Amino acid sequence: MPKNSNVAIALLRGINVGGKAIVPMRTLVDCLEELGYDDVRTYIQSGNAVFRSPKKLTAKSAEAITAAVQTACGVDPHVQLLTLAELESVIEGNPFRDGVDDPSRLHVFFLASEPKSPKLEAIETLKAPTERCRLTPRAFYLHAPEGIGRSKLAAALERLLGVPTTARNWRTVEKIREMAGE
Repeated sequence: MPKNSNVAIALLRGINVGGKAIVPMRTLVDCLEELGYDDVRTYIQSGNAVFRSPKKLTAKSAEAITAAVQTACGVDPHVQLLTLAELESVIEGNPFRDGVDDPSRLHVFFLASEPKSPKLEAIETLKAPTERCRLTPRAFYLHAPEGIGRSKLAAALERLLGVPTTARNWRTVEKIREMAGE
């Protein structure tokens, strides 16, 4: 592996959900390798990839990954790229440390950009009495003890924030960090 390589994480939104927008992980690996990335590894089928990049990642890098997946699979995913340091910052920023005890109930919505005019009052109104949430410039944390599938807030969050998001449960976030640190 080149010494100047940077660890990067790609999070693809909306693939392999409910039998739609199918992107085999082997195909995702091939797409990333064809773009010049090394040591590409994926985690579960929901579009999580860790790899090394010989150069700094930019918005054009995300666009190139989207185009490669679109060409290979006919799927047009939104791709968010993070450095290991950015991922670790999101992990360290978790305001719900007690929520990690049941990592399937704690979710991080990674934000494509910082929301300029989030509808905070509407977020509070939609939040269930058992739910806790916190917005930061790069992430929205949602602890949903009754499950995210029942959360009215989770269903409306992207619209209320006004920016694209992609969510991962805490178990997935920790596994991605583990892979990126190897």
